Amino acid sequence: MFTGIIEAMGRVEQIEKKGTNINFVLSSPFTSELKIDQSVAHNGCCLTIVDIAGDRYTVNAIDETLEKTNLGSWQVGSLINLERCMQMGGRLDGHIVQGHIDRTGVVAGIENKDGSYFVSISYDESREYTTVAQGSITVNGVSLTVAQSGSHSFSVALIPYTWEHTNLHLLKIGDSVNLEFDIIGKYVAKLINK
Repeated sequence: MFTGIIEAMGRVEQIEKKGTNINFVLSSPFTSELKIDQSVAHNGCCLTIVDIAGDRYTVNAIDETLEKTNLGSWQVGSLINLERCMQMGGRLDGHIVQGHIDRTGVVAGIENKDGSYFVSISYDESREYTTVAQGSITVNGVSLTVAQSGSHSFSVALIPYTWEHTNLHLLKIGDSVNLEFDIIGKYVAKLINK
C-alpha cells in the first residue's frame, strides 16, 4: 500500500523488451536502500524490484500492466514519480493508494494560476470509475484532491511544491497519465451499479 506522497523522481536509464514484457532499468536517489522483491510505485504503478546493480535497479512490467498504464510510453531519460510502500505505524499523509492503475486519462488542460496549477483530465466514460469534488484521485502516483468533477473528467489544483517536486510539471495537453480512483468510491460505484 502507498499514500500517493512522492518521495523522489527516478530516471529511466535503459529499456529491455522481453517478449510482451518490458524490463525498465532506473536510477533513483534511494537505490542503495532498495532490496530485491520490494514493491515501489512508479507513476503510481506498483512494480517489483527484480535486480539491483550499483546505483540502478530493474523492474519488470508484464503485458497486462502495459495495457492499463502509460508505462509503454516511457523512454530513456523519462522522469518517473517514485514512492516506496507505506510503513505500518507511519502517518498517512495522502490517501489509501494500492498501486493498481485503473486506467489512463488524457491531459485536457493546464492553467497557471499565479504559481499554482489547475489541471483538467478526461478519461473514457465508465460506470465503474467516478470522482467527486473534494474526493481523492491519484494521477501518476500523486495523491490529489478533486477540484471539479464531471461524468468522465475531473480537474485538480496543484500547489507549487507538488508541481515542482513531481513529474506533473512536465505534462503537456494530450499526454497520457496513470489514474487510480479512490478505493472506497470504486466499491460504492460497484454496489450501486449492481
